[in-house]
Amino acid sequence: MAGVRLGLSHSLAAALTEQYAQAEPTPAPRPYLVAFNATLATELGWDAAVATDAAMLFSGNQRPEDAYPIALAYAGHQFGNFVPLLGDGRAILLGERITTAQQRVDIQLKGAGRTPFSRGGDGRAAIGPVLREYLISEAMHALGIPTTRALAAVLTGETLHRPQGRVPGAVLTRVAQSHLRIGSLQLWAAQGDTVRLRALADYAIDRHDPAARAEANPYLAWLNRVIERSAHLVAGWQAVGFVHGVMNTDNTSLAGETLDYGPCAFLDAYDPRAVFSSIDRGGRYAFGNQPALMHWNLARLAEALLPLLDPEPSRATNLAYAALDTFVPHYEQAWRARFAAKLGLSTRQDGDEPLIREFLSRLEQGGIDFTQGFCALHAIASDRPHPFRESWARSAQMQAWLNRWQARIAQEPDPVARLAASNPRIIPRNGWVEHAVHAATERLDFAPFHALLAAVTAPFQDHPAHARYAWPPPDQGSAPFVTFCGT
Repeated sequence: MAGVRLGLSHSLAAALTEQYAQAEPTPAPRPYLVAFNATLATELGWDAAVATDAAMLFSGNQRPEDAYPIALAYAGHQFGNFVPLLGDGRAILLGERITTAQQRVDIQLKGAGRTPFSRGGDGRAAIGPVLREYLISEAMHALGIPTTRALAAVLTGETLHRPQGRVPGAVLTRVAQSHLRIGSLQLWAAQGDTVRLRALADYAIDRHDPAARAEANPYLAWLNRVIERSAHLVAGWQAVGFVHGVMNTDNTSLAGETLDYGPCAFLDAYDPRAVFSSIDRGGRYAFGNQPALMHWNLARLAEALLPLLDPEPSRATNLAYAALDTFVPHYEQAWRARFAAKLGLSTRQDGDEPLIREFLSRLEQGGIDFTQGFCALHAIASDRPHPFRESWARSAQMQAWLNRWQARIAQEPDPVARLAASNPRIIPRNGWVEHAVHAATERLDFAPFHALLAAVTAPFQDHPAHARYAWPPPDQGSAPFVTFCGT
């Protein structure tokens, strides 16, 4: 194992020396590889030797020769309250890798031990949150939603003490376009440190949006790009029923990826008020609030960038307001496109948005499963059976809507194919995720995890072996589902 190199570079560490603290991973007593994403490893340009050494490399036990382990510093608004210093309390960035597609990505160990930002925590992760993030981030990727990726999950061989009791420890290896977030800029803006703020913004522009350099005001151009991709990201969440659960500014990526899968969940019955996080007692981050909260977070980004937008404060404020005003049009355009496709529509007519919103209203009023509601439309359009068809036929209101919808899709070139491509059969259902997490936590049984992973990474396929995952598990019960932050 001596002399292992992963082809890592360190552009962030070289450019932003005050944005991190060095942090060595804590060795694991008995590392055991639970999952390895061979497809992602190939995209990273790694050969089979990396998979062979994965348990040691991605537990933190074997430090690659070209690694420079660091923990990033950032601030952030948590549930609307500003915290001036947060940082990676249990995540250690090994370095950056250039993929086969010539994209720079971060390679980060999550749960690899204490860092200078651990604030009294042990820096470790339990197997449950690790497998949860692995499952849901890879499902989101398969659903076409921008996201961080999971490369490996490794048991550490140690037992952690958590509020729910003693649980096995684990490390997740996460791959991201970067781990820069709105809170990264807020760290320096709160201190009035324009020099470091500018250095960070310059680095982010060069890494993610180099074309902004050619604009008359590169910082404004970059802000507009972050706003646009963030609007598209949250529209994607709404289209698949994803509830992030903790949309703090320190969890909002500047690269436009879904970042940090803590108390996240997916809708079963469609309900804009759905909240699953145990700590969101006021419903701040409810499903229906996510677009507005993304807009709020972006306003905090614009505030942080004011000194760079223009040296004259009033002009800077006006530029920020104008940029923020573009969020709603971007979001509405992306939302309409997503949901029109979910109805099988490719062309646009004036009555399409009311048609979409009425269907969502029918789902909400009937407590109808969000994912399967759209799958039922695909079944009806292709004249296939579905459990909802009979009950919908008995509802005069639903039947009236279906008649209008069928008349509308009759004007489309290939609505059945569009319905099939836009509506997943399988999502990471909360009950099935909990089954997999429970089996791993209580019995170190990873078979349910691997079976579910195979299903959620093929969400648009009708595979007989995955059919049971298309619905909540039969023993899920009626009690409200609750998720907990894995920190």
